[in-house]
Amino acid sequence: MEASGVATVRGDRTKPEDLARLAETGPWDAVVDTSGYVPREVLAVARALEPVAHRYVFASTVSVYEGWPTEPLTEDSAVLECPPDAGPDYGFDGVPGPSVYGVTKAGCERAIVDTFGVDRVALLRSGVIPGRREYVGRLPWWLRRVQQGGRVLAPGRPERSIQPVDVRDVAAFALHTATGPAGSFNVTAGGCDTMRDLLTACREATGSDAEFAWITDEEWLVAQGVAQWTELPLWRTYKGAWAVDSSRARAAGLNTRPIQEAVLDTWSWLHSGEHVIAHERAGEQGIAPEKERAIVEAWDARERDHCGSR
Repeated sequence: MEASGVATVRGDRTKPEDLARLAETGPWDAVVDTSGYVPREVLAVARALEPVAHRYVFASTVSVYEGWPTEPLTEDSAVLECPPDAGPDYGFDGVPGPSVYGVTKAGCERAIVDTFGVDRVALLRSGVIPGRREYVGRLPWWLRRVQQGGRVLAPGRPERSIQPVDVRDVAAFALHTATGPAGSFNVTAGGCDTMRDLLTACREATGSDAEFAWITDEEWLVAQGVAQWTELPLWRTYKGAWAVDSSRARAAGLNTRPIQEAVLDTWSWLHSGEHVIAHERAGEQGIAPEKERAIVEAWDARERDHCGSR
């Protein structure tokens, strides 16, 4: 289904002939690029469309920062180095960072800025984006796990702030910057939501009787061999993971809704009958039930021992 008044031009962004055909259908107010990952491919798109588009809005990531996820960040934090004509494998994956994904995204940003100039570019550096059609499956995993009920391993402090930003808010800000402010923007929630808010919203949305076993000693949890970010989605111990300042974006017009709305909308989508894309990354999400149970039982025993020794 296509929106009324929209003309669709289909092609492959990696083929010069398709880019040339696309450019012939211009001019436009803006390019909104949500699928650029390889610098040299983004460079070709930018060069083809620069003469016929006033603004280039690029869906980037906080992973472009040198200090993510170990350090608190602002829009002025240092960005990873990558040439604008790099291929898909430029860089390396470190622990906890940087990553090939972050390095090549930084190269994509450079390709766009070098071609369009800083005054005609909006770089949207998002963190985690939940909502309908979230193919990575982080929030869907939590919803399904909480729906099952029982004792749910809840990582870290309940009051820890988190910054997922609803996909609807990202889309609205992208359209706003298409004809509005230029620059680089951290598109993250304001840090008012907490892990407790997230999991409580999952319980309320699913009507579950789940009981959360909060394991507040994160060093102990890491020592149990739990993979951060994947086995327990959205949990990461690094101090910068949820410390991304978005004040510049907010001053430019970014508005973000509470995490409860993303939870409810995602749950509604999961039960809408709409086809859910089977993405390879979704298989990385979630801890095995037997492992979760064993860790919760070990934590209970540890807490009993601590109480008994006081």
